[in-house]
Amino acid sequence: MADRDRLEMKYDQLKDRIASEGKAAIAFSGGVDSVFLLYVAKEALGDQVLALTVSLHAMPEKELREAEEFCKQHQIRHRVETVDEFSIEGFAQNPPDRCYLCKKALFQRMLLAAGEEGFLILMEGSNMDDQGDYRPGLRALRELRIQSPLKDAGFSKAEIREMSRRLSLPSWEKPSMACLASRFVYGERITPERMKMVELAEEYLTDMGFIQRRVRMHGMLARIELLPEELPHIMKEGIYRKVCDRFLELGFSYVTLDLNGFESGSMNKGLDTE
Repeated sequence: MADRDRLEMKYDQLKDRIASEGKAAIAFSGGVDSVFLLYVAKEALGDQVLALTVSLHAMPEKELREAEEFCKQHQIRHRVETVDEFSIEGFAQNPPDRCYLCKKALFQRMLLAAGEEGFLILMEGSNMDDQGDYRPGLRALRELRIQSPLKDAGFSKAEIREMSRRLSLPSWEKPSMACLASRFVYGERITPERMKMVELAEEYLTDMGFIQRRVRMHGMLARIELLPEELPHIMKEGIYRKVCDRFLELGFSYVTLDLNGFESGSMNKGLDTE
């Protein structure tokens, strides 16, 4: 009971902190963290909240539809900005700081859109767990002075999921969903066509019942990452054969299974981040 009270007190403090701003725009992707943040902001600010979603090649169409549906359901004002990330200088070349280049351009666009709607404050959903690994996009947030109230309030991913469950938010058990650009080896050119291949491949794995999945692209080779407990399932004759056939149909030349299983940020291995 004490732990439950502690988390709910933390939630109330977060709500009070957001309410103190009077009004705010929220960068809303429809993922676990941004759904939670937008819900809290709606509770704290009422009609003085604006959800801002950027529609990209790197955002699966299903994610955009779910974001739109959530805003409709909760009567939240929602603005969608369509951006071609391939027009961002350096993005397609996929350098190690690609996330910084992209995030800075996208948040500059969102700040402009928020200002047009009369909102001077923009918040996003980074949490305490985002301080690990290699995340150059966080530098863009600092430079643009984007607020990260979940991180400031000390919320971990597990706490966000638990509080989302208590609030009956549909995202509480949603698998983590990183930008599709994170599926490519640094230095290998990203194209809209290759990104679509990855999107459809991951969509197929979801349709086959796999919960958390990534399809990493090395040249024309697909490296599948699944939760360790799901590895035996894909190796069943009827399953892996169907997966191979579908991936080859999408244009991959080779299909492999990573025996290490799912690992967030696995493309950062061996990267010199000093």
